[in-house]
Amino acid sequence: MELAHSLLLNEEAYNQLGEVQKAEFIFDWLRYLEKLLLATSKSDVKEKQKALVEQLLSLLNSSPGPPTRKLLAKNLGVLYSIGDTFSVYETIDKCNDLIRSKDDSPSYLPTKLAAVVCLGSLYKKLGRILVNTFTDTVGNILKAMKSAESQGRYEIMLSLQNILNGLGAAATPCHRDVYKAAKSCLTDRSMAVRCAAAKCLLELQKEAIFMWSTDLDSVATLCFKSFEGSNYDVRISVSKLLGTVLARAIISKHPGAAVSRQSIRRVSLEEVLELLGTGFLRGSSGFLRASGDMLKGTSSVSRDVRVGVTQAYVVFVSTLGGIWLEKNFATFLSHILSLVSQSHPKATQTQTDAVCGRRCVSFILRATIGGLLGEKAQIAAAKDICQAIWKLKKVVDVTASQHMLVCALQELGNLIYSLGTTAAPLLQDSSAGILDSVISVILHPSISVRLATAWCLHCIAVALPSYLTPLLDRCLERLTVLKSSPEAVTGFSFAVAALLGAVKHCPLGIPHGKGKIIMTLAEDLLCSAVQNSRLSAQRTQAGWLLIAALMTLGPAVVSHHLARLLLLWKCVFPVSPKDLETEKSRGDSFTWQVTLEGRAGALCAVKSFVSHCGDLLTEEVIQHLLPPLPCAVDLLTQLSSVLKTYGSTLKMPSVVYRQRLYELLILLPPETYEENFCAILKELAADLTASDIQVAASAFLLPPLCHQDDLVILSPLLQETDHRFIEEQLLLGNGIACGSLEYDPYSIYEKDVEGDSVPKPLSPVLSVISSAVKLFGVVCAHVGEAQRLSVLEQLLDSIKHTKGARQQVVQLHVVSSLSSFLKTWALHSLSLIIDSAGPLYHMHVEPTLSLIIMLLLNVPPTHAEVHQSLGRCLNALITTLGPELQGNSTSISTLRTSCLLGCAVMQDNPDCLVQAQAISCLQQLHMFAPRHVNLSSLVSCLCEILLDNSVLVNLCSPYLLLRRAVLACLRQLVQREAAEVSEHAVLLAKDNREELTSDANIREVGLEGALLTLLDKETDQKLCHDIKETLNHMLTSMAVDKLSFWLKLCKDVLAASADFTTVTCVDTMQEEEGDKGDDASVLTTGNDDKSFPFTNPRWATRVFAAECVCRIINQCENAHSAHFDIALAQEMKKRDSRNDFLVLHLADLIRMAFMAATDHSDQLRLSGLETLLVVIRRFAAIPEPEFPGHVILEQYQANVGAALRPAFTSETPPDVTAKACQVCSAWIASGVVSDLNDLRRVHQLLVSSLTKIQAGKEALSHLYNESASTMEILAVLKAWAEVYIIAVERHKSHRQPLKTIPCSEESVRNGPHSTDGLLDLVHTDLSTLSRLWLAALQDFALLTLPSEFASQLPVEGGAFYTAETSENAKLHYYNSWALILHATALWLTSTGFVVADPDEEAAHLSRPVTPTSMCQGSSSGATVKSPEDVCTDRFHLILGISVEFLCSLRSDATMESITACLHALQALLDVPWPRSKIGSDQDLGIELLNVLHRVILTRESPSIQLASLEVVRQIICAAQEHVKEKRRSAEVDDGAAEKETLPEFGEGKDTGGLVPGKSLVFATLELCVCILVRQLPELNPKLTGSPGVKATKPQVLSEDGSRLVSAALVILSELPAVCSPEGSISILPTILYLTIGVLRETAVKLPGGQLPSTVAASLQALKGILSSPMARAEKSHSAWTDLLRSALTTILDCWDPVDGTHQELDEISLLTAITVFILSTSPEVTTIPCLQKRCIEKFKATLEIKDPVVQIKTYQLLLSIFQYPNPAVSYPYIYSLVSSIVEKLQEIDKRKPEDTAELQIFQEGIKVLQALVAIAEEQHRSQLVACLLPILISFLLDDNDLGSATSVMKNLHDFALQNLMQIGPQYSSVFKNVMASSPALKARLEAAIKGNQESVKIKIPTSKHTKNPGKNTSIQLKTNFL
Repeated sequence: MELAHSLLLNEEAYNQLGEVQKAEFIFDWLRYLEKLLLATSKSDVKEKQKALVEQLLSLLNSSPGPPTRKLLAKNLGVLYSIGDTFSVYETIDKCNDLIRSKDDSPSYLPTKLAAVVCLGSLYKKLGRILVNTFTDTVGNILKAMKSAESQGRYEIMLSLQNILNGLGAAATPCHRDVYKAAKSCLTDRSMAVRCAAAKCLLELQKEAIFMWSTDLDSVATLCFKSFEGSNYDVRISVSKLLGTVLARAIISKHPGAAVSRQSIRRVSLEEVLELLGTGFLRGSSGFLRASGDMLKGTSSVSRDVRVGVTQAYVVFVSTLGGIWLEKNFATFLSHILSLVSQSHPKATQTQTDAVCGRRCVSFILRATIGGLLGEKAQIAAAKDICQAIWKLKKVVDVTASQHMLVCALQELGNLIYSLGTTAAPLLQDSSAGILDSVISVILHPSISVRLATAWCLHCIAVALPSYLTPLLDRCLERLTVLKSSPEAVTGFSFAVAALLGAVKHCPLGIPHGKGKIIMTLAEDLLCSAVQNSRLSAQRTQAGWLLIAALMTLGPAVVSHHLARLLLLWKCVFPVSPKDLETEKSRGDSFTWQVTLEGRAGALCAVKSFVSHCGDLLTEEVIQHLLPPLPCAVDLLTQLSSVLKTYGSTLKMPSVVYRQRLYELLILLPPETYEENFCAILKELAADLTASDIQVAASAFLLPPLCHQDDLVILSPLLQETDHRFIEEQLLLGNGIACGSLEYDPYSIYEKDVEGDSVPKPLSPVLSVISSAVKLFGVVCAHVGEAQRLSVLEQLLDSIKHTKGARQQVVQLHVVSSLSSFLKTWALHSLSLIIDSAGPLYHMHVEPTLSLIIMLLLNVPPTHAEVHQSLGRCLNALITTLGPELQGNSTSISTLRTSCLLGCAVMQDNPDCLVQAQAISCLQQLHMFAPRHVNLSSLVSCLCEILLDNSVLVNLCSPYLLLRRAVLACLRQLVQREAAEVSEHAVLLAKDNREELTSDANIREVGLEGALLTLLDKETDQKLCHDIKETLNHMLTSMAVDKLSFWLKLCKDVLAASADFTTVTCVDTMQEEEGDKGDDASVLTTGNDDKSFPFTNPRWATRVFAAECVCRIINQCENAHSAHFDIALAQEMKKRDSRNDFLVLHLADLIRMAFMAATDHSDQLRLSGLETLLVVIRRFAAIPEPEFPGHVILEQYQANVGAALRPAFTSETPPDVTAKACQVCSAWIASGVVSDLNDLRRVHQLLVSSLTKIQAGKEALSHLYNESASTMEILAVLKAWAEVYIIAVERHKSHRQPLKTIPCSEESVRNGPHSTDGLLDLVHTDLSTLSRLWLAALQDFALLTLPSEFASQLPVEGGAFYTAETSENAKLHYYNSWALILHATALWLTSTGFVVADPDEEAAHLSRPVTPTSMCQGSSSGATVKSPEDVCTDRFHLILGISVEFLCSLRSDATMESITACLHALQALLDVPWPRSKIGSDQDLGIELLNVLHRVILTRESPSIQLASLEVVRQIICAAQEHVKEKRRSAEVDDGAAEKETLPEFGEGKDTGGLVPGKSLVFATLELCVCILVRQLPELNPKLTGSPGVKATKPQVLSEDGSRLVSAALVILSELPAVCSPEGSISILPTILYLTIGVLRETAVKLPGGQLPSTVAASLQALKGILSSPMARAEKSHSAWTDLLRSALTTILDCWDPVDGTHQELDEISLLTAITVFILSTSPEVTTIPCLQKRCIEKFKATLEIKDPVVQIKTYQLLLSIFQYPNPAVSYPYIYSLVSSIVEKLQEIDKRKPEDTAELQIFQEGIKVLQALVAIAEEQHRSQLVACLLPILISFLLDDNDLGSATSVMKNLHDFALQNLMQIGPQYSSVFKNVMASSPALKARLEAAIKGNQESVKIKIPTSKHTKNPGKNTSIQLKTNFL
């Protein structure tokens, strides 16, 4: 195919190909040529133009197929528009000649058609250049049309459309001729020709004024005729024509002056509407020519005309636009409603007609009001509809208004539903009186109106959940009062059922008690039904309807009424078959009617119970449900005889009964009714083959059984379209009505099937077949083989005996009933075929593919269904080839090219479904072979379809399936290449695409903005989901790089409809002057910028925009750190202005959050508050560079306050208040605001909430379920808990450093004041809070008890939940208990568990806090608990909750909860009293340790593990305290007794045994080993394979790992103190092994001689262990000594190379460890000669190491050993090492230090010598001083040298001089002797003293601090262990 890619056709290559390949080759060349011509320079084109024209014209004669001729024509047009035009006339003549040709053979037809298409293209491109030839051309084409067949007529119409488009007004002379020709084509028998004619006329009306003036009536009549017998495409095209022409007639008030006045007729809106109304009501018969049937009133308008006119209405209004509709809404509404008024009896003469007419009216209203108006305009429209309802209600003739009312009510419901909570002002507006007007219609005599009213109330309740309970109360009250009115009983029961159906859409629910009221009322209605025959039927229906609707509330409510339901169910059927027989002989037609109604209702109620309360369907309940079933089936079999006896009035009730029974049986397990299988099967077989059914069954039986894509093949009407709502009626044939609510009132409470639309149950006659079909499949699968065969034979028999259409219907019934039964087998066998044929099918791929391409290139476009099927085949082939399409072999690349070619042909097809197939194929290709799909052309194709459509949904690309295909494809593309897709879309918009009006929008807002606009307009759920997914993918991959762009998009969407007038009223609190400006600015900055690219976006779109803001912030978190660092961001922005960071947009983020949080829509308020929360959490800690000590969020405190305040008003729903509490606590806790006065504003909001909730569960709103109150109360308590926790933490952290840091005046003023201030703020309410917290925790404890304790729970519930709603409440407790627990623990800690609080009792009485057993005893005056008991209860409550939670962590347990729980335990164990509790109860301690062990094992988070270890440490401390206390008290008690008789305290007693499971120490060891081995697996002998020390390279652990190991070591070192002496001997080897193991495994050399933190911890632990009193206790002394010697040996062994390899251990670490041993153990451990000798050797060896850091540390360690008070320890070291130290120093002395390191070595060495001088005995001292003085004096400098000396030498000089000044006076005699013996030294010293007299005075006081400050910290660290 590459050979086809040239400017001129490669004829040589072309001639070598076969016929099929030639066609492909030509098509590919033409495709390439189209792109090439646009990219080639004019001169090059002109050069080759002649040859190219010849080639193209020669192709005309080669019978090109439809796609080829279209491309050929396009290229000719482009070629002439770029090159010279002088030969164009010749070309036009050639085409005209071809058309004139007398050759009528089929083979010549493609040439003629190609000529027609070429003419269209040439005139379209060149336009007025060809003006002098066009009359001939048009004449010639029109002449040809007279003899043309359908393909010819189709192409001629499209060609004329192009000619008119190109010439514009210049074509006026031919307008009438074209009009005449198009008129005849508009009613052509070929549908494709009708569509083409409509397009031609649409082009014509742009210039032909007569079409929308003088000939307007005839155009309308013509369109009505065209609708007759039309298909969907024709209805789309013709309705677009009709709507556009009528809209033009109204818009064009001032025609151009050139047109004479007489020909213009002014047309009013009323005339246009009347014209459309005529078509709707009378069809194409026009005004006067009404046929005889019509006048007699026997025929009604054909449905396709009515549907076509309906679409034309929508096009008409959409063309005029939303603003026009706003102005003319009242007129429009009254006209549309009048279409179903009784003044046109034909429209509603039968119920079927009425239902269909109502559908059309509803569709018009929904598409215009819902599609074109913004939210404000919709609210105004709702008021108009309400006025209409009032007027219609007053109409005397009830039947006249009923259908109008139904339409008005349904639209009002839909409208409020779509507005959601933004409709609140509408319902609050008393002048509109929406609720009153709706409720007043409930008593309307027509059942349809009553149902529509109920549905409208359902919609209001779903949209505004706060109205649900008041509406329910109102309806229940009316139902009770008006029980004797039949209309009231049905009307209000419908309303109650509809409202109950709304509950599942309202998360906040309704009060639990309503269930009881409804159940009682229902029982009352059922019992009183028999009292009054006038009301029997209504009361029976109402009673069961209420019960059935009640079941939708789910198990929590129904479980309380289950017994009553089962009793009613049992009573409704006779007990035995005998009773049924007796029943048959009694009663009359009416009583049977009531009986059947009652039993059908009972079946429906039980069905509702089974489908909504699955959890209650226990074995026992099923046993109660079963007894009436056999009787119900029995009645089913006898229905026919009852019908015969009592007449046909029972026909409908019996069908309904049958349907209800089938529906219930489908849901029940088949084995429950298996003894009735035979009877049921017989009835089903009879239903499926009944004699009186003549229904287009395919309409409702096949769709559920077929794949969506295959439905189009069955019937084009089955496809999903935007017009499905009205198109459905064409499916069922003229005799049958489409679904409507009055066919099954019980469907009013069911889950709505399609979003907001009213339920549309089919009539019982159809529903019963549908149910029979499903049940047959179920039963057939469960009967025996013989039975199954006989039933199937029976069915086959009945098929044979029927004829014609009826036979087809019966076949369909039978097949669809078997389909569900056979489907599994069919799928199984199909999958087997595919599995086995997958690879084998490849041999068929090439021939199949070339056949598909050949057909695509040759089948006329008029046969759309063929193209659709070809598309499906191509799709299947691509799937079969799959990833192989990536291959590079010749065969694969040929296949790939063919696939792409096929897609290209399909993309150009005029049929939208074929285009959808093409896109779907390209999507597959992109998935399998992305490199080979041209992304830019694919994206431009997708955008053209979408954006054509984004301006007016109803005008362009009306095909839902095409839009879905586009979005599905885009969604896939952006997952891989979001940025590229976005760029291609913008480039497309900037290209010269003048015919696209909407791309001005895309230039500004990009593809992302266009998708947001589309999301706002689109109603299809699947499509909206795909748009959101696409945008999310784009956001994820691009938001960080295009930050400003994305934020502007979100801001524009949120700001476009922000109602600033309402917003400014929000901030009623008097602010200080300084803040006023702030508030005003945030509220008004939007007003100046009115040019929003988005007009009135709906609330759902705004919610999505707010969610996007949060996602953007999250994306930035994973990007550059400058996004959250303003100083860095500003600096980087300066460096490169293209840099963009989130922190620079903080003002916008706050503003968006504010706009959303203060909106009318509750969902948007929640999103806004969530955004605000995210902003606070992410930006709280960012400092403000211009004002040190402040943070950047501080300037927005007024905005935050203003955003939060509306959420605390009384009418705000609890979920919004709960969210706002979370934001409040986050804001206070963030520490942004330090000034208490500023903080008080937000604090005040929490205080007001606290006051509100103090009355407990009783005081809060009764609008919602009790669990909503629980949610609000707990949210408030959780918020306070968070604030209190933060206040305490800040108080602690500030208390410690304040003592040490000298404060500046500023920090003194703010620091302590603000930190304690927050605690003071909370303190005021702490007594109240603590009681509420304890009550909440007690509730939580009760709710988490296992189910077996349910009987022990309080009957009335807890402090904040009711017993009935406990299940719902649990969730809210789970969300908030952890922080409340932490806060309570902190409060108890702060009181030190002292209960005596004098205020508490008083406060308890003055405030109505719910008393609980937690607090000061119960209110019933029972025995008051002692303070000790109260404390114990509280202690066990907190401990119990913690252990319960931690020991069985659920997978959904949050980190926050676990951390808070551990912190609570830490706080608890911070004070002595709880510690004594834990210490004295060993089992409790062990249990807690085991739980913590499990937490550490199951949670990888380091912070959780560290917190757990801290609790472990506290438990061990508690145990230590307990042991100490017992020892102390024993010593006090037995003071006089002998020491030996003291019992042994501590674990291990006097045997030393530790029993696993019973030992605290053992549990702790397990836990510590777990931590250590996880971080250092080498410590586990099992893993390393050897019990001894094994050489491994030491490693540095991560920071978290180091912390964990250090914490574990601290705990290990504490353990000996918990043991008895014998016990300590048992554990010592383990503790030493682990401690030394950590030292060995982590002793890595770090730069600068630092010790790794784990080494530091192990040395600290060693010191703790070695200094343990147990080492000296007489019972354990000798064992300890042995073990400690072994430990020291182990450390010494670490040094020696193992297996000849030298380990890279840090000598300093090991040397320090040895030193710790020497200094911390009793002398006999380290003074045995063999160990002492090895230790000394190590020091000697280390002194020889050249590393200065090592030398410095060695000197420091030696110093500490030399100074050890016991000579037996220190002297051997002094004797062995002093001489080498002196040598070292003399060596330095000789070569003079060159750097600070050597200086420091020297200084440390001198310190060691000085210490030795001090220790030495008198006789040796003089020798040492004699060594020391010369070294020191040699470093003194005289005046001359001092000036030029290096800083090192100067420092040495100072150091030496200071030391000499100290030594001189101390050892004066030795000093004098040395001076006397060496005059040179003396002279040097004197010179130095003189020269430095001044500086010495200054320096002497600081001599203590001469340590090098750089090394200060690390030196201190090391000396800490000693």
